[in-house]
Amino acid sequence: MKGPATLEAAEDNWQTEMGAWFAGERVVYRGKDLFTELSDISWFKLIMFGITGKEFTDNQIKLFEAIQVITVSYPEPKLWNNRIASLTASARATGILGTTAAIACSEAKIYGNQANIVAIDFIRRAKVSINNKNGIEDFTLNDLKKHRAIGGYGRPLIDTDERIKPLLGRAKELGLADGEHVKLAFEINDFLSSSRYKLNLNASGLSAALMADQGFDYREYYYATMLAFSAGIIPCYIDAANHKEGTFFPLSCNRLNYTGHETRHW
Repeated sequence: MKGPATLEAAEDNWQTEMGAWFAGERVVYRGKDLFTELSDISWFKLIMFGITGKEFTDNQIKLFEAIQVITVSYPEPKLWNNRIASLTASARATGILGTTAAIACSEAKIYGNQANIVAIDFIRRAKVSINNKNGIEDFTLNDLKKHRAIGGYGRPLIDTDERIKPLLGRAKELGLADGEHVKLAFEINDFLSSSRYKLNLNASGLSAALMADQGFDYREYYYATMLAFSAGIIPCYIDAANHKEGTFFPLSCNRLNYTGHETRHW
């Protein structure tokens, strides 16, 4: 069905498996009653149920939370997305505007959610390739040649990643660190780190492998991490809002390398 018929069929007719609000009565959330069947679960567990339609164990939820806490919940105002929140607070814009703008900026390709998508796509494809009896070295080098980067390996500013140890430790505590994708991620790390490329597994790569072992594809992983940076963004907004207006990293004019006209005539 194409053209006007598509719109006609959808007029006053939205078909969904996600849920609905029955005014004055109840709310259905993916087939469950929100007030009677889901009211006692955590907010994050509800989000994951909304994304996947699956009910995860408590340890799985703790792992998903740990990934977001350890890898991206940094209240550091110099980080690219946090800086936006701080700037908006310093300019006295509202918290929702500042936080939303910072989250939108978190789609960044090098640091943000696009990097997460690339990382989980790589490790899932690698697992399929290895299952088909292809060698780790050949697959990795071919992927590197094709894309000029390996998702989940390398880091723009420094070679090491301080998040690997605590994240892996938490996954081990929860009994969720021994999946096939995680094992493969470290095997690829051993190869790349000892090669001429000197690329090491980063937190995005480990997170992707952990989530892949829990059955997430790249779309579900993307949805699950859309709000991940907010735990660092909101404190940065509050911090700047508590300072004097306009004082977040001001830059004096004499620090600018201006080579234009001394005086402009309008």
